[in-house]
Amino acid sequence: MKGPTSFWKATWAVFLKDLTAEWRSREILTAQWTFALLVIFIFDFALEFDPRAQQRVAVGVLWTLFAFAGTLGLNRSMSMERENQCLEGLLLAPVDRGALYLGKVLANLVFLHITAAIVIPLYSALYNVSFLNGGFVAVLVLGFVGYIAVGTLIATMTVQARTRDILLPLLLFPLVLPILVAAVRASEGFLTGLPWDEVRTWVNLLLVYDVLFGTAAFLAFDYVVEG
Repeated sequence: MKGPTSFWKATWAVFLKDLTAEWRSREILTAQWTFALLVIFIFDFALEFDPRAQQRVAVGVLWTLFAFAGTLGLNRSMSMERENQCLEGLLLAPVDRGALYLGKVLANLVFLHITAAIVIPLYSALYNVSFLNGGFVAVLVLGFVGYIAVGTLIATMTVQARTRDILLPLLLFPLVLPILVAAVRASEGFLTGLPWDEVRTWVNLLLVYDVLFGTAAFLAFDYVVEG
């Protein structure tokens, strides 16, 4: 199979495979939702008597929640491929390895966005913070893209390790720290109504990170899965 048409067909096939598997098992979304709801309620009770503190930490808690929930999803997504040697079967297919990577990234992005769509309204109600802001939505998408792009590669690297549950966050979080910091600062800027000049630096950092690290992860995936 050669050419751009075959590449996108393979990407779409991997993407649909992951969505179908998750629809049948619901393991990834269940793990993400359970963790996210637990974090929300713990922080809500901890800050119940200090509404001002709730609003100050709201964005930081939200992105911390997404980071850890995303890690759970990435870990489970690659563990499913390891079971019954599914990953080996995918690698035997006569398709570009980049299509496998891109299909996994798109599926993981969908799972994390679904979690965000469930969590944010509840989070908004409990913390009395409105997230109806176009800039915040754009930051959310940019942050998720960079996080999942790098996370999918690291999850692939650690899937064969016996300690992958510990190894994945240890390797992933130092790499995605810049994007988490930029996402928090940009989100705070948009939600508090700061002028564009004060938010632009953080948004540009998100864009640069997505392009550079996304491209690097795409190019490195072939070597990772063959290693």
